[in-house]
Amino acid sequence: MKDFRNGALRLRVLHLATSGEPHGAVFTEHLASAGHKVSPGTLYPLLHRLQEAGLLKSRSEVVEGKRVVRYRTTKRGRKSLADCRAVLTELADDVAD
Repeated sequence: MKDFRNGALRLRVLHLATSGEPHGAVFTEHLASAGHKVSPGTLYPLLHRLQEAGLLKSRSEVVEGKRVVRYRTTKRGRKSLADCRAVLTELADDVAD
């Protein structure tokens, strides 16, 4: 079950990064509202792994004197998210029967 929850966390991160360019605090807030209590020690390594896999891109900017890293999905990340949505839909249909 832990693997499923970790996969769900990755999907939520990809989904959030598809609808904008969130930074770490935005991810943390949205994930918490969805029931994922994620520490920075979990979130940032996940973001880096998704970048290394070519699913996310990041860019840095300075906001009010602080460096902020924003993330967005790549074309590969959007395709991966779409593929996972199809699998989840099929799984939900199977489990609901």
